[in-house]
Amino acid sequence: MPSATPLYNASAFRQVETQATQALDGDGFELMRRAGAAAWRLILQRWPQALRIVVVCGPGNNGGDGYVLARHALESGRDVLVLQQAGGAPRQASARRACTEYRAAGGRVLVFSDALPEADLFVDALFGIGLASAPKAASAALINALNRSGTPILALDVPSGVDSDTGAVAGTAVRADCTLEFIASHQGLRTGAALEHVGATRLATLELPAQAWHDVLATADQIEPASLAARLPTRSRNTHKGNHGRVLCVGGDHGTGGAIVLSAHGALRVGAGLVSVLTRPDHVAALLARLPECMAWGTSIDSEDALASDVAADAIAALFARADVLAVGPGLGTHAWGRHWYAKALGSGKPLVLDADGLTLLAATPQPLPAAVLTPHPGEAARLLASDIKSVQSDRYHAARDLAARFDCVVVLKGAGTVVAAPHVRSVVIGAGNPGMATGGMGDVLAGVIAGLLAQGHALFDAACTGALLHAHAGDLAARAGARGLLPSDVLACLRGAANPSSSE
Repeated sequence: MPSATPLYNASAFRQVETQATQALDGDGFELMRRAGAAAWRLILQRWPQALRIVVVCGPGNNGGDGYVLARHALESGRDVLVLQQAGGAPRQASARRACTEYRAAGGRVLVFSDALPEADLFVDALFGIGLASAPKAASAALINALNRSGTPILALDVPSGVDSDTGAVAGTAVRADCTLEFIASHQGLRTGAALEHVGATRLATLELPAQAWHDVLATADQIEPASLAARLPTRSRNTHKGNHGRVLCVGGDHGTGGAIVLSAHGALRVGAGLVSVLTRPDHVAALLARLPECMAWGTSIDSEDALASDVAADAIAALFARADVLAVGPGLGTHAWGRHWYAKALGSGKPLVLDADGLTLLAATPQPLPAAVLTPHPGEAARLLASDIKSVQSDRYHAARDLAARFDCVVVLKGAGTVVAAPHVRSVVIGAGNPGMATGGMGDVLAGVIAGLLAQGHALFDAACTGALLHAHAGDLAARAGARGLLPSDVLACLRGAANPSSSE
């Protein structure tokens, strides 16, 4: 499997920290010393001209990291100030030691009231992974002041107010320009609301002893475009269209014919050998004009009785029989026509990519789909879970895993930091994509992309991960001209290049 970045939850981090401290002869301060020094090195690299540095320190170990950093800055001749909240003196022994050493070096500590002091850089060392709920009023006031300051902010480990497990923000949270993670990468900083707060991310591993990682397992993985070359190797020269699979795209009821065209185009652009579309007759001419490489079939059949008398019945049955993969749902509708072909697709026994109206129909009549990939956005996920969007977004990893378990299938939970989940498999978050992709039709393209990869022999989970990454990367390439106004057609134009990362074809 191509390389991925392992991600961890807070429980795993605490286990690592405990085992690292034991391996370091019980010296808990050593980790704090390394973290503070790493943060100072990053400041020298990223903000070398910052002469006035204000470090906001909380009462826990994250604050202790901040005190160590403040001492390094002070000893380097910077104008340094540590800012505490009222009653926010250090509580843990290591943090108290870091504060004492900072004070002994001549460091100043002030308590925040209403206004922040002038600074060239603020450092957020308020909560780290220790936040268990929304910041209280005093903390929220300090965080809001930081966000209003217009001054660069470096967050140590986690922007204060962000849940490091889920990425959710319960109240307010620091909007950092850069977040320096310690030891390893947090799963929560890769998806959802967290992406509005982390800024650029950097990692300081702190060079822990190997014993620190004993029996510690990652809780998710992140994949990035650099892995596409391994996921999409160059094709053999001795090949033909029959080697690359057949996709049948089903959808496009009255008024929504464009959706199924986008899916078919996506499947073709990632290399499916043959792509057919089953849609309304009214859409066939436009489809062929837009995409002559596609084989288009129009039908008004919306019941088995009509099917029995339709002259194209045999041809349509052959379409389903020949297909290796079905992409079902874009523009399908939820009326009789759409319901008929949805049922036909589910009864075909073929691997499925189910999107859009297909997901709405599944929510109405839930059933296991072990050979399917579902591609819901948060609203569709909420319907499938009989929940609400806020609950889905509050823990996107949990929502994706819950969907995968309920429907016994692979799930691609779309959105900022798309999450791919499947039963008994570690979830994957996609390290690509941009806000310009939040527009109608992007999901239709994604459904076609995943179906095209399935047709070429990728396993379900791999096709979902690779397809979501490829789609997001193409979106980033297309957004180089600007995210606002980005269209699915722009992404389609970039898919071919993105799908050939190690080829000159």
